[in-house]
Amino acid sequence: MKKHAVLFPGQGSQSAGMGMALAQEFEVARNVFEEVDDALQDNLSWKIWHGEPDELNLTQNAQPALMATSVAVARVLEREGYPVRKATCLAGHSLGEYSALCVAGAMSLADTARLLRIRGKAMQAAVPVGEGAMAAILGLRLDAVARIAANASQDQVCSVANVNTPIQIVVSGHREAVSRASEQSLAAGAKRVVSLKVSAPFHCRLMQPAADEMKAALADTTIGRAQVPVIANVNAQPVENPQEIRDLLVRQVTGTVRWTATLELISSMGVRTALEAGAGSVLSGTVRGTVRSIRCRSVGSPEQIRRIIGNG
Repeated sequence: MKKHAVLFPGQGSQSAGMGMALAQEFEVARNVFEEVDDALQDNLSWKIWHGEPDELNLTQNAQPALMATSVAVARVLEREGYPVRKATCLAGHSLGEYSALCVAGAMSLADTARLLRIRGKAMQAAVPVGEGAMAAILGLRLDAVARIAANASQDQVCSVANVNTPIQIVVSGHREAVSRASEQSLAAGAKRVVSLKVSAPFHCRLMQPAADEMKAALADTTIGRAQVPVIANVNAQPVENPQEIRDLLVRQVTGTVRWTATLELISSMGVRTALEAGAGSVLSGTVRGTVRSIRCRSVGSPEQIRRIIGNG
């Protein structure tokens, strides 16, 4: 098979019912959700499929739920003949990096679920509700947004959290500072600024308490060598070594998700086809907005899997 990559979505892609049809049709997918439920001692699958959307959207639930859905998709694809673990590389956006590492064999599914439950709770607790914010700046490039964020910080925090495409940059920090950055971005020619519906300001230094908690949790977790190269968010480089995996995951909590650089690296590896495994199609959109040389297809349902397997 030609060079290919598999991508795993992050928070914001979740939706009620995700993965349910997959679990109903494929035992290997059902086993994933059951193992995650057991690891968390929580009926997370019920919350995904039958619970209130507000409960699913809680960071502590959304993160392991998205991971479970992505891993279920990847395992079904592998079982049905798509060579996920023979990919040129894997990559995930924010929490999606954990999904990628699990699929690459660096972490067990149970440990990945437990880490994401800890991560979700720690990120939520790091900043009191209402004090932080995130906003997507559309139409300006990274250097311009970085300057605006630095200028808007004043005595607060405002920095680049995600570089999703060359002209879709997310800033994060104190609510007032993010508001100033939003206004300045529009004045500088941004096409649009979108305030993100998030419960905390992710990927900025306000998350340091969560990074400290994740450092302790990762130190207590068995991590093996990745069997497929995983592109890390914070340096946009392949990672396979267990201690490097730990270090980069800790840095990721407060660091910038360099997704555009990740996609550009994947393209430079000669990858021309990619799958977005899991919920939604957010990452497929970022691929179209960044590297037109790669064709990315979203896959999260039995029907989509059958199309992928049928088309190769």
